[in-house]
Amino acid sequence: MKKKSLNAKKTIHKNLQKHLSNPKIKVIYKNFEKLLINKKISGNLAVAVSGGPDSLALTFLAKCYSTLNNIKINYYHLDHGLRVNSEKEAKTLKLKLSKYDINCKILKWKGKKPKTNVQAIARKNRYNLLINQCVKDKIKTILIAHHINDLYENFLLRLLRGSGLKGLTSFSSVNSEAKLNSNKNISILRPLIDQDKKSLLYIVKFVFNFYLNDPSNDNLDFKRTRIRNLLNNLKNEGLDEKKLKLTINNLTQSSIAIDYYVKKNIKLNSNFTKVDNKFKCIINKEFFENPKEVVFRSMGEILQKISGNYYAARGKSMMNLLRRIKSKKFNKMTLSGCIIEKINNSWIIYDEKSKKI
Repeated sequence: MKKKSLNAKKTIHKNLQKHLSNPKIKVIYKNFEKLLINKKISGNLAVAVSGGPDSLALTFLAKCYSTLNNIKINYYHLDHGLRVNSEKEAKTLKLKLSKYDINCKILKWKGKKPKTNVQAIARKNRYNLLINQCVKDKIKTILIAHHINDLYENFLLRLLRGSGLKGLTSFSSVNSEAKLNSNKNISILRPLIDQDKKSLLYIVKFVFNFYLNDPSNDNLDFKRTRIRNLLNNLKNEGLDEKKLKLTINNLTQSSIAIDYYVKKNIKLNSNFTKVDNKFKCIINKEFFENPKEVVFRSMGEILQKISGNYYAARGKSMMNLLRRIKSKKFNKMTLSGCIIEKINNSWIIYDEKSKKI
């Protein structure tokens, strides 16, 4: 690199780091830095940059962390193509960030776009694109800009869906790290999960004075938008954020206790093998002699590990599978991209695209 270019980059980095002298930003950065250090993350990192205030605040914090600690961080923006001007927005974002020595790679979601269940399908495709790019770039950890307001919204969304304890707490601050794809060994980390949206917006206005506005955030056709409005109304009824956070944290502690027995059940009553880079598993009858919730979660984790899916199988489908196994008339079934087949007193689970053991 030419000396002139190197000096220019150093100047940009110093100017960005000067913002850390702001007392409010400094506290947020220290918490961010502490979390990454405590996680002892090795290897390169990636940041998912939507262009909204939350992800741009994360981008700033990550950039400061990378320059201060000499760590390489990749930045990815997903152009979903769902809006007419999404390509233009992506190019604008890339140009704006380049002025801060942040090279944001644009990943494009190609193919036919959905007309229904848009947000869920878009979310699934975003993660798939991120995973594939991270595998290509040999990245093991992705930083996502979810914050505490997202935590509350997600809790109510899952409550309305009738989710169990694991579903209600899977987004919690205690479980701020989750496996994104077990076959590809990529994890997701939410380092801002304890920060509120107002604080992140403050950072972005102070540092960049720019962010992309997603009109879907105000679209009442989407349930998440209606939930966001509901949360504001619930505050007036006495359900403030402190009480909601306390409830989620208490439930999370119970969920962690159950997970202890899930790990124990999988360890003692299942056996994994790997053939042609595909996991296969044999489970014994003692696997199903545990409490219902332990069996439910154990089976869910095995299916996710074998299929490599980010999302677990739907609760109703899982309950149907377990009921059929318990009926003793079970022979074979496909769920979540896996084949579950009974052989004598054991059950074999393998990817539906692979050959049976």
